[in-house]
Amino acid sequence: MEAMYSSLLQISPCAGSRPLGGKPHVAAEFVFNRKNFGVNWKGMSKSPCRSASNQWRKFLVLSQCCKDYQTPTLELRDFYASFDKQCSLKRKAQEVASCLKERCIFLVGMMGSGKTTVGKVLAEALGYSFVDSDVYVEKAVGGTSVTQIFNEYGEKFFRDNESEALQELSLMPKQVVATGGGAVVRAINWHYMKQGITVYLDVPLDTLARRIAAVGTNSRPLLHFDSGDPYTAAFVGLFTISKKRSDSYANADARVSLHYLAANMGLEDISDLTPTAIAMEVLVQIEKHLKGNGDISTPTPA
Repeated sequence: MEAMYSSLLQISPCAGSRPLGGKPHVAAEFVFNRKNFGVNWKGMSKSPCRSASNQWRKFLVLSQCCKDYQTPTLELRDFYASFDKQCSLKRKAQEVASCLKERCIFLVGMMGSGKTTVGKVLAEALGYSFVDSDVYVEKAVGGTSVTQIFNEYGEKFFRDNESEALQELSLMPKQVVATGGGAVVRAINWHYMKQGITVYLDVPLDTLARRIAAVGTNSRPLLHFDSGDPYTAAFVGLFTISKKRSDSYANADARVSLHYLAANMGLEDISDLTPTAIAMEVLVQIEKHLKGNGDISTPTPA
């Protein structure tokens, strides 16, 4: 029979939260044996607890196996940091959500800027639904892909349906909408999106070109080239498009510069930014916008 070693390690995932009766908020269990090495997420449960901004508690159980009987080297610090960021995002989302009054958030930006990825994280944190406007249009047209719509019916047909989609979505509460890159070109679309809060994800063209070149341009009808270096073709195409749209993007209520965010966090590469970090910055910029409009009152110093 192989020897087994179990230990109970208790950690708190919430920065600034207060334990009840001196007990930590989360218990994490690690089980070790000599055969395997791995971390398994067993489950999570919630119960009330006091914290700086909300009442919640999470119970986390992990199992850890190692190749020998010695205490293993765990990447607990990285796990804890990631978990703590999730908690911080949730707290910030709750603060901002109370002032949004169920208004939609429309993410705008160039193709490849991460609107869908960040939008899903943001929606989950806020307790909103997530909608990709391109997918919404595809369903409205009978399941035809955006590329097929462009090829068979032309860009104008797509833009007409896109405007109809944004009009419908603007009437629905508690939605995070990832818009198509060209949604900003029509003034009527801004009329619809301004029923909520618009946020521009500003990503350098070099980063966009690298992202798109890595996955191909088949799903990007305005960037599809049959030959040539993928990065160069993507960069030239993006540069041309951005020149036409830059003024339109400036109409957004809030702007999130990934270049500034990465530099502020001490990261050398924008690709090192996590969707959680970007979603947090989106909430920070939305909060600034709401404060500027008087939607959030600033406490008067005593």
